[in-house]
Amino acid sequence: MSMEIVDGWSDAFADFAGRFAGRFGRVEPRRRMVSYLRGLLGESERKNGWTLAEAAGEAGPQGMQRLLNHYRWDADALRDDVRDAVVELVGDPDRGILILDETGFLKKGGRSAGVGRQYSGTAGRIENSQVGVFLAYGSEKGRALIDRELYLPKDWTSDRERCRAAGIGDEVEFATKPDLGLRILKRAVESGIPFGWVTGDEVYGQAGRIRLWLEEHEIPHVLAVPKSQMVMTMEFFGQARAHELVGELPDDVWARLSCGDGAHGPREYDWAAAAIRPWRLAGWDHWLLARRSLADPTEIAYYICFCPAGTPLDELARIAGSRWMVEECFQTAKNETGFDHYQVRGYTAWYRHISLSMAALAFLAILRAEAKKGIWKPVAVDIWYP
Repeated sequence: MSMEIVDGWSDAFADFAGRFAGRFGRVEPRRRMVSYLRGLLGESERKNGWTLAEAAGEAGPQGMQRLLNHYRWDADALRDDVRDAVVELVGDPDRGILILDETGFLKKGGRSAGVGRQYSGTAGRIENSQVGVFLAYGSEKGRALIDRELYLPKDWTSDRERCRAAGIGDEVEFATKPDLGLRILKRAVESGIPFGWVTGDEVYGQAGRIRLWLEEHEIPHVLAVPKSQMVMTMEFFGQARAHELVGELPDDVWARLSCGDGAHGPREYDWAAAAIRPWRLAGWDHWLLARRSLADPTEIAYYICFCPAGTPLDELARIAGSRWMVEECFQTAKNETGFDHYQVRGYTAWYRHISLSMAALAFLAILRAEAKKGIWKPVAVDIWYP
């Protein structure tokens, strides 16, 4: 490895970490933040307090623990800095997509904030875990995580003593995952970031309040729904379940389209759309979109769409197929920036670690972008996944 490359990494990291310096009022926590980020980007297989301390040349994890648990700094402000850096470079007002999804963090014991026996998509089953709701921003230029919320099950918020022991304030009330998702979406819209679409899986698509809020703000969306989802047909006061309406579509309305390139080439499916909701805003359409597997025609996914009139089928398919971007973000963060390696129990500490891991993930994308271009030079932030 040439010294030019090493120097390029060092300069780029210094510029990147400098974006967050103003969030730390004192030198000591600021330096700890830099060491923490550097450790998350290091080569250790596990990135917890002990290994991060070792990477920083320290005898124990106390300093890293102070950064997460005791120093005064605002993780939400740092989150906003990460969001702004991402959007600054990959934002697209027309084709940019906000993607809602969740991921699980497997944990032992019962004292970590929000931990409990609950379904974890990471494990594919019910496990003792924490669950975070996340928002990713994706475009043809790249993708990254830009917001997060920790889900607290009812057995937590109904036990205020347990909450206080984990640093959860009395003002934090129970919120469903769709509630958290809507909170994140509102925050993104209020920030003024440019985007063209919103998408998400069934957890969020079947929540009518999310779809209604997006419609009220005239935000185009393609949201997954279960096959049993009730939809308004074009008949007067007609209703049908999603799978029933799609089952009535003639064969000639299905079109074979790619929703983007995957690891093994174009991801092709058969797609069809049925008009729904006869009462609609002028200039807007409502569709029930269906995606049918080529390998197994009985495997069909369903989406409710709200879009500008005349939006072509292939554009709806592109949006529906964009959820792979947030899954890629989760996988990369867990494999490379210690996303799920934390050993903290406190509510605030969770947000701090996750925010720093999201920042580390953003910087890792800088190196990949520069490596692909064959350029090693100081950059502010360049977030792109090859």
